[in-house]
Amino acid sequence: MNYKCLFCFARGFEKLLERHIEDHNEKIRLSKQFFNLVAHADTDRPTPYVARDFHALIRESLDNTDPYKEQKTKGNQLVLSLYPDLKEKVRQAKDPFNRALRYAIAGNIMDYGPASHFDLEETLREVEQAQFAIDHAGELKERIARANDILYIGDNAGEIVMDRLMLETMGHPNVTFAVRGHPVINDATRADALEAGIDRVATIIDNGYDAPSTLLDESGEGFKRAYLKADLIIAKGQGNFEGLMKNRDHRLWFLLMIKCQVIGDMLGVQKGDFVVSNGHHSARE
Repeated sequence: MNYKCLFCFARGFEKLLERHIEDHNEKIRLSKQFFNLVAHADTDRPTPYVARDFHALIRESLDNTDPYKEQKTKGNQLVLSLYPDLKEKVRQAKDPFNRALRYAIAGNIMDYGPASHFDLEETLREVEQAQFAIDHAGELKERIARANDILYIGDNAGEIVMDRLMLETMGHPNVTFAVRGHPVINDATRADALEAGIDRVATIIDNGYDAPSTLLDESGEGFKRAYLKADLIIAKGQGNFEGLMKNRDHRLWFLLMIKCQVIGDMLGVQKGDFVVSNGHHSARE
């Protein structure tokens, strides 16, 4: 893992302390506990594995199984309020699939891990005209049309409302939508997906694990079966990219906005770029 990821974890932990803990001495105690974990972290492992350990400790320290629950609900409600207008824009677009795809990627900005602030509506305006740094969208559209079974791996609450819009636009009859098995950061769980209306366009499953990523060796058997069965897999966001990027799987497609240069360097692009990339070619060695 990159050393910069440790600083990212620390910033996220600090924000949670400010939000959930009032007593100064308790903040000191929990901070020492956190940095003890940092000091002993096995940084030879990929970042998603280390992130899982950090966030498990954070939930235990705060005695809160879902410290981002309020943000997740607000995120879903925000995008649901924008949904009718976005759906109409997709309907009127010359290429509805491309417009829905762009909105789905723009939704990836809704992340409370690395960022404390984001402007969703500005990002939506930007993505409408943006030139993607990696753009395999045309090939993806063709592959969707030929696919029998699609596995769509979601990322964040709020963002998944955009995924719903993309799934509606795709109109594919056999899509399985995967979420996290347990709360971690503001990643979507089954409850979040139901709130966003994903059950209207796909079969919802969870991956049986609480990492902010997709780690096949740790995932539940139900998710593994869905993964093996799918002839097309769409994975949203940086976390899923980190967990799956080394698979070199021609079935894999990554949709994401680059929110840190660590990920940007893996793809040879810049922070702020939008990416639609086939997994067979994605990560640099």
